[in-house]
Amino acid sequence: MKLNVGRTLLLGFGFFGVSILWAIHDSYVPIFLGKDFALDASLVGSILTINTIIVFLIQPAIGSLSDRTRTSLGRRMPFILIFAPLAAIGFAVLPVLVQPSLLWVFVIVLVLTIIALAMFRTPVIALMPDITPSQFRSQANGLINLMGGIGAIIAFAGGAVLFKLNPAYPFWAASILLVLGCGIVLWRIREPKDSTTQAVESRPGLLASLGKILSAGDKSALLLLLAIFAWFVGYNAVSKFFTLYGVLALKLEANQASFLLTFLALMFVIFAVPSGYIAGKFGRRRTILVGIAVIGVLAVIVRILPIEALASGIVLPVLLALIGVGWALINVNSLAMVVDVAPQTELATYTGLYYFASTSAAVLGPFLAGLLIDALGKDYTVIFLIAAVMFAVAFVFMLGVRRGERAEQAVAPAPAE
Repeated sequence: MKLNVGRTLLLGFGFFGVSILWAIHDSYVPIFLGKDFALDASLVGSILTINTIIVFLIQPAIGSLSDRTRTSLGRRMPFILIFAPLAAIGFAVLPVLVQPSLLWVFVIVLVLTIIALAMFRTPVIALMPDITPSQFRSQANGLINLMGGIGAIIAFAGGAVLFKLNPAYPFWAASILLVLGCGIVLWRIREPKDSTTQAVESRPGLLASLGKILSAGDKSALLLLLAIFAWFVGYNAVSKFFTLYGVLALKLEANQASFLLTFLALMFVIFAVPSGYIAGKFGRRRTILVGIAVIGVLAVIVRILPIEALASGIVLPVLLALIGVGWALINVNSLAMVVDVAPQTELATYTGLYYFASTSAAVLGPFLAGLLIDALGKDYTVIFLIAAVMFAVAFVFMLGVRRGERAEQAVAPAPAE
């Protein structure tokens, strides 16, 4: 048995589309809020967390619901078919609403768009463990993250060019590519048939799964989720405010600040697949610990270097590229650890718990960053201090994780296409 690379890459088109949309969102929505609508950093952070608070409540439950769904299209596909087009439409409308008198209309459309995205993101990600044997999930997640990274590169590099022509163009292009990417998944991926209907019907729900994690004698699942939460707090503090940091601290143009993130995304793409194979050789936990340490140290370096050194030359691009390497080591292998901690009948439920941890971090990260930026007199460099502290916390949690490495036994493969 071996990994079906072609099918995994086709599945990756779903994540490709989602990644483009998120990259454009993180690059330019904060610019709209902080520059065009002239809001304080704390209010920008608060608005950015409104949608993630709702996602925080929705996404894990959607994973559990997807586990229980039975249709002629499968468990995951109906969510993609219905909600991906809705997310694309909402995202395309956003730049048209960037007018001072339409702030709250903009916020409402933004929230509705992110809700639509949340309704299909967990099911599309849960397709990976559905069709991939346990021992190949790190490698499969590497391929899927490769597709997502390519999407991020297109968003940061192409979006920078399009934004200069017209601020609406990146949003329209992202919407089109999201629909195309999800369309490829619907067209080419066949879900495996679940023959254990009775077991499916008796699967515990989200709260029951969370209760088992909290009460288990082995705290590996709990510590892993806490580590995920910690590193995503640090990551979101930086990612949501990086373009504003570039514009207001480094005095760059918005498209220039966004383009800098291309270096991070490029190195993430280059190391996405190798990260899965590195974890296969040295272990997922060790690989993730190295990635956490790399990003934590680099965040400290960015924080202490003079603004003048970062605003010119190659220093910041090199540091961002190295952060991309560290992020690949972490991100490629963390979901694989979560699904291999999970009972095999609850894969989407545990995938939902993964996004429960990461989404709750997306609530806290921007909110905390916005408060500290304003409290310290518009000091946008504080985002890197937050990242350094939270990655150190994640490192401590990961030291206690004892499960989640690949299982040697194979699960039934998906039917041949």
